[in-house]
Amino acid sequence: MRTSTLLLSALGATVFAAPTLPVLNPDAALPGSIDTVSEYFNMLASKVQASKLMSLAPVCDLSKAQLPVLTGATTLPPPTAGFVLKHVALGRGTQNYTCDVNNATAVPAANGAIATLFNASCIAATYPDLAKQLSKVALQFNLTGDETKMSPSNLAVTGSHWFPNLTTPFFNLDVSRDLKLGQAACAKNNSAPAPADAAKGQQGEPAVPWLKLVTKAGTTGDLQEVYRVETAGGSAPATCKGMPASFTVQYAAEYWFYAGKK
Repeated sequence: MRTSTLLLSALGATVFAAPTLPVLNPDAALPGSIDTVSEYFNMLASKVQASKLMSLAPVCDLSKAQLPVLTGATTLPPPTAGFVLKHVALGRGTQNYTCDVNNATAVPAANGAIATLFNASCIAATYPDLAKQLSKVALQFNLTGDETKMSPSNLAVTGSHWFPNLTTPFFNLDVSRDLKLGQAACAKNNSAPAPADAAKGQQGEPAVPWLKLVTKAGTTGDLQEVYRVETAGGSAPATCKGMPASFTVQYAAEYWFYAGKK
């Protein structure tokens, strides 16, 4: 019984990464969102049930985590040899865009992103099948503006993500009192379209691309490379027709942080 209790606690504190007190959004979410959430919790329940047969709770060993890879003609370069996985985070926030309101055929321009990061390291290392569902499930719940915890567990925020300028994605992994992992200013190294079966957004928009980022000078914590994978939603419409001068599109994604080998 203690093993299953520990596992349930670990999963509840790691997997369901949405901001505090999320509200299921049946009007904005895609049809079938209830099924998505049910599938996720059924999978979670099966893990808890299986844990009752274990003598010890699973060990959170990041060396066992495998970075998700794309199949087909388009792939991302692998992590640099010798770099080690330091953290896996689920990001939940918005992709931001601007439009020329006087040109309906103009393409929306990317204007950065902002997201809260939640600790998904142990679930990625121990239950990759559950980890694969995180972005899809998190997008079924609305942002609340209170991002200090998340429900139904009380997961503390592990970091934040934003753009200080249009070309520099920035990650702060020093926001947690107990987990200081560094801060990273990055540049895009490579990108690849999200898989065809990637989760669409609340309005049916495609998932944003997968990315490989490399860190810039001034980064701390020996962070070297960052991957954005398992994306859900976030893409802008094809044109600016009917769009305001600036707008946001909700998204979720996993971020994998690699550091130089100690």
